[in-house]
Amino acid sequence: MLIRSFQLSDYAATSRLLEEVLTGECFEETMDAFANQLSWDSELIMVAVQDGDIVGAIIGTIDNCRGYYYRIAVRSYENEQDVNAGLIQALNKRFDARGVRSVVVPLDPHNETLVPMYRSLGYEDRHFETAVNNKLSILSS
Repeated sequence: MLIRSFQLSDYAATSRLLEEVLTGECFEETMDAFANQLSWDSELIMVAVQDGDIVGAIIGTIDNCRGYYYRIAVRSYENEQDVNAGLIQALNKRFDARGVRSVVVPLDPHNETLVPMYRSLGYEDRHFETAVNNKLSILSS
């Protein structure tokens, strides 16, 4: 498996993955944020590629030296946890290079189900933040 920066040629495959993995409402919200983040800072979008297929993606952003995992989506299969961990680790390297001092997982209704996965990777309650009005806007870095 290869974790790398999103490339414009990944757009169609990443969009299909998001549509496949996310609920309808979450997909629509995520596509808006995805487009915004692409225009602001595409370096904070990472993809996981296996056998030439995009099997995972993470969309991050930075605001005031805080890194946010806006959305992570991974196709379900046997090493899903490894893909999640790899995407998070790759994005954290980007955050570190940019001087991010803390990482936050915004808890909207779509991310709440991922709390056990984040906890299994060592994240604690202090890393979670409830999104205002159940929404978190992607902010430019």
